[in-house]
Amino acid sequence: MTSFSKQLSLRWSDLDPNFHVRHSAYYDFGAQHRIEILESLGLTMKILQQNHFGPILFREECIFRKEIKLSDKIVMQTKVSKMKPDASRWSIVHEFLNEENKLCAVITVDGAWMDTKLRKIADPTPEIAVQAISHFPKSEDFMQL
Repeated sequence: MTSFSKQLSLRWSDLDPNFHVRHSAYYDFGAQHRIEILESLGLTMKILQQNHFGPILFREECIFRKEIKLSDKIVMQTKVSKMKPDASRWSIVHEFLNEENKLCAVITVDGAWMDTKLRKIADPTPEIAVQAISHFPKSEDFMQL
């Protein structure tokens, strides 16, 4: 697998007054896709709650390359671009591609795993998180931190 892929379903509420996808909708699509991926890898909300940890973001950035309109068919591809060997810190990239396979936007998030009881970075990283994120496809420019 080269990436996790998802066909987006754009909604009227995702548009801004200029009739293209509003900036904050991109972040919503990325967040939803990350959670769906974690669920597919066995890190369900129930597992996260039972084990008292979850993902936390330090940075979220979007680069907009080409506007997306309501009728566009968009596929989002998600990969890990950076990660520490113990999976304690990571970066995930979401690429938004149109029907012509042209890049419309890129979201990059930097994150870690948080202990939800201590409200601090989980140390050590829970093994189930290490196993799950190790199954993420890696970007072409993947870098070990």
